[in-house]
Amino acid sequence: MVSSKACLVKSQGVINGKWIEAKDGKTFAVTNPSNGEILGHVPEMSVAETKEAIEAAAQTFKTWGKTTAKYRHDLMKKWYDLIIANNDDLGTIITLENGKSLAMGKGENEYGASFIEWFAEEAVRTYGEVIPSPLPNSRSVVIKQPVGVVAALTPWNFPSAMITRKLGPALAAGCTVVLKPPPETPFSALALVELANRAGIPDGVINIVTTLENVREVAAELCENKIVKKITFTGSTNVAKQLYKLAAGTMKKVSFEAGGNAPFIVFDDADLDEAVAVAVLCKFRTSGQTCVCANRIYVHQSIYAEFAARLAEKVSAFKVGDGLDSQTTHGPLIHERAIKKVEQHVQDAVKLGASVLVGGSRLDGPGHFFQPTVLADVPTNALLNDEETFGPVAGLIQFQTEEEVIALANNSDVGLAGYFFSRDVKRVWRVAEALEVGMVGANSMAISQVYVPFGGVKESGLGREGSHGIQEYLNTKLIAFGV
Repeated sequence: MVSSKACLVKSQGVINGKWIEAKDGKTFAVTNPSNGEILGHVPEMSVAETKEAIEAAAQTFKTWGKTTAKYRHDLMKKWYDLIIANNDDLGTIITLENGKSLAMGKGENEYGASFIEWFAEEAVRTYGEVIPSPLPNSRSVVIKQPVGVVAALTPWNFPSAMITRKLGPALAAGCTVVLKPPPETPFSALALVELANRAGIPDGVINIVTTLENVREVAAELCENKIVKKITFTGSTNVAKQLYKLAAGTMKKVSFEAGGNAPFIVFDDADLDEAVAVAVLCKFRTSGQTCVCANRIYVHQSIYAEFAARLAEKVSAFKVGDGLDSQTTHGPLIHERAIKKVEQHVQDAVKLGASVLVGGSRLDGPGHFFQPTVLADVPTNALLNDEETFGPVAGLIQFQTEEEVIALANNSDVGLAGYFFSRDVKRVWRVAEALEVGMVGANSMAISQVYVPFGGVKESGLGREGSHGIQEYLNTKLIAFGV
């Protein structure tokens, strides 16, 4: 799968530093979405292995949680260096199991590594405070302590970065982790842990449970087990709600980065070249399989025709294919279910009156490929306005007034990201403040960086990742001293 100089391909789970199989010997296959070929097999673990992993994390927390921040910083920096040094192999693993182009696979690995680097530095800055007391014989000191064992459940669309975005702050804070990676892309997770081992991160700090058929039972155990003190999850809103209910029984801390339905607004005074260029990236990055992808593209009627023509021209030049082909710009969707959802959204929009400017159908042959698609004149009652497409379909909708488009943009139960383009300074402030989302890109799509908070409002989740996200893994304790 990758070069032999430093094989990072692991096909076992990890509990307390040991690579293990499932107790009953069962495995499941991991396939390449570009061609359907089996990449390998990993253990079909169950609740029994999950409990072992939780116990291992709990035992290790007794020591890891008491290590100095500088100690954790140094180990994480070593881990970061190894991730960067193995960028070619890690990027290849991402491409093979996820399908995105190799350039994007390598780019994701570097992006994922940035979370380990950032939170290594944050480890030594988990400051407390002294609060002036109103009583002459009392002193109030606030300290921060790790929450304990963390359960992390991650998605397949960013097989590496969504893991490091959670493991970085957890380990920096002094927590130990039980990670359940997605069944579609477990090899990236296992490779990261192999490098963590090489960096000297102690056994039991990171434990991995792989599963496909037992995912509901394993997730329930992670949420309901009293030893686990925090759940962190990235995925759909429906699954987040289920996990939230399960975690409520033990009042766990939770961080949920759930689904989005991002509006992308182009006003009549926008820089059209810039708006088209960003729309191409914002909609079609990873073949539309990101939670912050533009999902509803609103364009002012006065520039609508020109914007649509330019966007269609750009999209028609895409090269869809195997991510390992250097000519490929866009890879496959992750599985057949994803293809069917995209087909449903396109067919629904067309039935309601939309027209296909580019693409519109799946591609023949092996793999889960769908043509990058631009739909014109999508009605506001089309399915893609209410549901996250999670695929390479740009639906264009005309609008006339600022008030109208703000109402359309906010007409959603979720609120993760939103984007708009305008050169009117007053409008920029008005719209940025009016959009009901956790992150706004004003003449930009640069909302996903380690340096800034990442997360949504409404049903897009709870808590923030990136930036000061280490606080999500710390408890605040008051110590009142009598003097």
